[in-house]
Formats: sequence, structure tokens, C-alpha cells
Amino acid sequence: MTFKVDFKVRDYECDLQGIVNNSVYFNYLEHARHEFLHAQGVDFAKLAREKVNLVVLRSEMDYKASLVPGDEFYVAVEPERISRLKFAFRQTVYRKHDDKVMLQALVIGTSVNEKGRPFLPEEVDNLFK
Repeated sequence: MTFKVDFKVRDYECDLQGIVNNSVYFNYLEHARHEFLHAQGVDFAKLAREKVNLVVLRSEMDYKASLVPGDEFYVAVEPERISRLKFAFRQTVYRKHDDKVMLQALVIGTSVNEKGRPFLPEEVDNLFK
């Protein structure tokens, strides 16, 4: 299943070279993952109240080309099961007007219980079946 979130580059996200600063892509990817989870009925506030926290274990990004101010783009999110307690999101940033791949990422995560031990609640586990 592929989920997509639309964005537009804001001027302040760019560095002196006039391109999106590399660190800003982390924000784009995180927002897209959160939107995906929300669309699937995963409630972060409820999980936090239950002392369950979703955490990122590893992020890999391959920068292919640079976005510039005003570019419209979207982030595609594809969930993937890695192991019994780990999941991943394969994410791709596409520039809208030509569907050019600007960035490819793999973000691996898990969730932890109140003792900090890996644990997948049912609503998260079901996303990757």
C-alpha cells in the first residue's frame, strides 16, 4: 500500500545555496509517516497515555536531486515489516510537475513500553500484516 502526502517548499527551508537544507527532509518524512499512521487510525496521544512510544531506530537517506523554493512535491510512504518487533517505512520524495525522484529513504522503527522494552501494540502490529 502506498500513501502520499503533498507539500510545497517554503523559502525558509532553504539554505544559502537556494536549495532545501538536508535536515529539512527529516521533517518532511516524519510528517508523512505521522499522516500515514493517523490515516490508519493510530492515535499517538492515546499510545503515549498508555506509555507506548513509537521510536526511530535508523534512518537512511539517498539524496538524488534538490528541491527549491516553491517546488510542489509529495512524499510516498510504504510500510514494511522488518522483524517481529521492527517495522520500516520506505519513503520517496517526488517533485510533482515531472514525478522526478528527489530523495529515497528507509526509516526503521519499533515501539517501546513504559520500561523501554520493544513492544508492538495491536494497532501498530496490524499495519504490517
